[in-house]
This record gives sequence, structure tokens and C-alpha cells, in this order.
Amino acid sequence: MIHVLFVCLGNICRSPMAEALFRDLLKKEGLTGKLAVDSAATSSWHIGDPPHQGTLAILKKYNISSEGLVGRKLTKEDFEKFDYIIGMDETNTKDIAKITGRPSHPKIIRLLDLTELKKDVPDPYYTGDFEETYRLVSEGCRALLEKIRKEHHLV
Repeated sequence: MIHVLFVCLGNICRSPMAEALFRDLLKKEGLTGKLAVDSAATSSWHIGDPPHQGTLAILKKYNISSEGLVGRKLTKEDFEKFDYIIGMDETNTKDIAKITGRPSHPKIIRLLDLTELKKDVPDPYYTGDFEETYRLVSEGCRALLEKIRKEHHLV
């Protein structure tokens, strides 16, 4: 089983959106049993909270399940459990490295570095633009799945 963890600041907007999108993508591609997906925060502000209403609304709009999404904090142990730890922005990836004690490790990746965009996913908690976040996260998730397919020879 390949384990993927999406991480953002609060685990209520971007990372749970990515978790839900990626699970949906895996289901559509027939890969559900081959990968496990989760999300976490670098902060402890929203532990136990459901995703932001904007995230829930955009997932509903695109008919993507939000079942089981609950805020949690990234732990040092997550580094050992997950094969891919995906930050939504540069600050997230730096915080992941600090929390896990593993700076510059290849399993810690900024999501849009896997695309031609090579930029941060803006936080819709501050921008209010959940549609843009959805579009960017979708592109990043597709690129991540392609990377995993190649690295693990998944058809």
C-alpha cells in the first residue's frame, strides 16, 4: 500500500480538498485499494474540526465525497508512515520538514512543483477563491498520481 499525506496550515481548506479529490481520482482510476490517503495541518488550530464551508461547498459542487474529513495535526511519526508528504505551499513544506525533523527529503513535495505551474496553492481561507484552489489542487493531484504511477509501475 502506498501512503499519501496532504498538508496545509489548518487542515480545513486545501489539504482536505486535496485528500477528497485524490480519493475521488483513485476511485475513478480503479486504484482505491492500492493507495491510502490522509491530510493534516502544520498548526493545531482546527484539530477535530470538519473542513471549511467553502471546501465542503466546492466538493459538493463537483460531486466529491467529504466523508471522513476531520482536522488533525501533522506528527513526527507521519514521516515514517507516509511515502509522499505533499505541502500546499512553500511554508507548508518548510514546516513539514521542521515537524518531521527531515529537511530536504524527496518524499516532502510542494504540490504544484509536480506541474508546470511550480507555485503555491493559495489559501482560500484568506483569498475566498475556493474555485481557483479546486482547479490548482485538481491539476496537482493528477500530476501526483502520474508520478506515483510511474514510480510504482501502476497501470
